[in-house]
Amino acid sequence: MNSFDSQIKRAETLVEALPYLQKFRGRTFVIKYGGSAMDDPLLVASVLRDIVYLEAVGINPVVVHGGGKAITKRMRERGLEAKFVAGLRVTDSASVEIVAEVLDTVINPGIVRKLNEFGGCAKSFSGAGVFRAEKSPAVVCQGATVDLGFVGDVAGCQIPRVLECVRQEIVPVISPIGRDERGQLYNINADIAAAEIAIALEAEKIIYLSDVNGILRDPADAATRIPTVSGAEAQALKAAGIIAGGMLPKVNSCLKALHFGVDKVHLIDGRIPHALLLELFTDQGIGTELVLE
Repeated sequence: MNSFDSQIKRAETLVEALPYLQKFRGRTFVIKYGGSAMDDPLLVASVLRDIVYLEAVGINPVVVHGGGKAITKRMRERGLEAKFVAGLRVTDSASVEIVAEVLDTVINPGIVRKLNEFGGCAKSFSGAGVFRAEKSPAVVCQGATVDLGFVGDVAGCQIPRVLECVRQEIVPVISPIGRDERGQLYNINADIAAAEIAIALEAEKIIYLSDVNGILRDPADAATRIPTVSGAEAQALKAAGIIAGGMLPKVNSCLKALHFGVDKVHLIDGRIPHALLLELFTDQGIGTELVLE
């Protein structure tokens, strides 16, 4: 392809994006940012530039980030072993302090700093000031009942300051932790936190960036990606064991968000450069979209 043909191709891509830009202008998108896209500097730049792009074209991105790998690394450095049950991190009193430290003093300000360096305007929020938490119930795993410790569910969201940022076209970046009415800190699964803030903000979409390119009929075969999944189909895939492990809290939170008014949820592979733009502004998309019906 010569340079002139390349320029035409770029123009065609912009034209393809136009109806999506028109449709989504002024809408709020919640982006759950996690997985390997947070570890590779080139992917970090790709994702965060995409978020700045969304802001620049009049979409209101709200970021809820993870940090599991960094938390596990810090725990290991302090002689603690990470344990997961049903896709959720078991969190004791020592671990929850590490979770808060890594999320609020390392990962969150780092994301905000990079967004601002790329020409965006972002603001840091500790989830402890946004998410009102309550202790998650014990879970049953392989016939045994397991207490998850200081793992929390979201009992409510305090959104006035977040909404003010959205109104001012500032990108809120929120860590997935919360406090209960007594001030106890809880670790909240970032997928769950993203869904709850999307419900509270009446967001148009949630986009989950992870290390899996959507829902696969065969987890070992990327070619088995399912482009669109309805709520009923998701329940059937869960019953069949196709949606399992770490995908369970993600998909359960998706279904709740759809039930409470979020229009569509996208599950995409954050390891693909510019995955956000490819999913949102091209006709074909690259991941799985979940819809209520």
